[in-house]
Amino acid sequence: MTAHVLAHLPLCSQGAISAISLRLHGRTGRYFTASRPSPVLQILSKKAHRYPGQPICYENFSSRGINSLASRSCRAGQGLGPGNIQPQQFGPSSPKERSSFPAVSVEGSQSTDAGLLWSFKRGLVSALTAATLALALLFCSSPTAYAAAFPFAPRVSSSPATLEMKAPKVDEAELSVEERQTVQLFLDNTPSVVNIANIASRTDFYTMDTMQVPQGTGSGFIWDMKGHIVTNFHVIRGAADIKVALIDSSVYPAKFIGGDPDKDIAVLQLLAPEEKLAELKPISIGSSTNLQVGQKVYAIGNPFGLDHTLTQGIVSGLGRELATPGYRGVPIKNVIQTDAAINPGNSGGVLLNSRGRLIGINTAIADPTGKGASSGVGFAIPIDTAKGLVEQVLKYGKVVRPILGITIAPPQTVRQIGIEGVLVLEVPSGGPAERAGIKGTFRDELGRVVLGDVITAIDGKEIKLQRDLFEILDERRPGDKIKLEVLRNGQRMAFEVELGGRQLSGTE
Repeated sequence: MTAHVLAHLPLCSQGAISAISLRLHGRTGRYFTASRPSPVLQILSKKAHRYPGQPICYENFSSRGINSLASRSCRAGQGLGPGNIQPQQFGPSSPKERSSFPAVSVEGSQSTDAGLLWSFKRGLVSALTAATLALALLFCSSPTAYAAAFPFAPRVSSSPATLEMKAPKVDEAELSVEERQTVQLFLDNTPSVVNIANIASRTDFYTMDTMQVPQGTGSGFIWDMKGHIVTNFHVIRGAADIKVALIDSSVYPAKFIGGDPDKDIAVLQLLAPEEKLAELKPISIGSSTNLQVGQKVYAIGNPFGLDHTLTQGIVSGLGRELATPGYRGVPIKNVIQTDAAINPGNSGGVLLNSRGRLIGINTAIADPTGKGASSGVGFAIPIDTAKGLVEQVLKYGKVVRPILGITIAPPQTVRQIGIEGVLVLEVPSGGPAERAGIKGTFRDELGRVVLGDVITAIDGKEIKLQRDLFEILDERRPGDKIKLEVLRNGQRMAFEVELGGRQLSGTE
């Protein structure tokens, strides 16, 4: 009867009975010391196959309760359908079997009468089973009571489960106001920073095959929604192919459209679909005019190929000069010095102020050891210097540098002669200087060297060295007119010169 009722109970009832019977077994195990499982467990707490012809399996628990699983036993037999359970399954089926059934110790007395013992146990089991059924039906009809009685039981929601993936969040209470601002600055600006790979062509000496060889990596940033990328000229110097990786790890080719090696600035065009260009986030442009030593700055780049790395520091110095690999060897003026960590791969990356605006382009580090690691002395090209060059490229498709149309003597020659200023060696025909009447160095009829004009000032600004001349010209544009003061045969003279222009192109 008990088995038949169990077989037809709702699923929740069977689960409740199983849970209750396990607890009962754990609590009464000290009384039942049989070598095989309790019949109650065989019906209520075992995980059994209910199909005819399959082994009947049950789990044998120790007297310590549910968490002490001792063994799992199986025996061949019929399934546990309601019509297949026989009363004799609950106890010994023969006198021999009953005589071998262990005795039970109750309150210190011991009985050796197997029949009496079996009757006692069967009555106790029946009582426990009835109590279990009553409790199970009660708890199934009252889920609240069931949950309160068995807090360890699994809880099943009536609504369908959904899986929602979210990025891990940091408790804002754990971050200071300054830290939250730094995190937000990084999140706002890192999509504007890109990774640039320089791929050069190499010819195999034996096979004469042309190969694409990675030459190095650097950083860059998105200038506008048209896909213009700004970086250092030395990052893409000599590149046969340029690859740009965006924040989402997508990689697109890019082409060089203009730059200035003397300013170490290059502008690229990202060759991506229109829908991708529409997703770009340009950097927010600031100004490098009113910077103060000690103000906080942040560098974002790809040092050693570690993409989108943020470092923090301060403006350590202003007005520095930085030599560049350009053919003129003219240093970049007003360079920003910072102690924010800058390493190989940071070149072309952004230097931001605390408002997240671009104030410089990370370019170089002081490397006294020659190991190429950060020394705490980094340099960035001021954005006000780079901005004019970038605008030239975007407007004209090239960088056009203003020129005088002269060839000047090397600095050491001027020092040997003992003069101050810039000595003119040659004046090409048809150039701005030739049209204005500037004279170069030549030999007379007797073969003697006659020095050319020595430039001493431009627009009232004194010229003592070659770099003084280039610095003034860098502030001018092609077509501008300047007043040129020269020294000729010991006499001071002045000329008005309309500056010409020379286009810079190529990545060499």
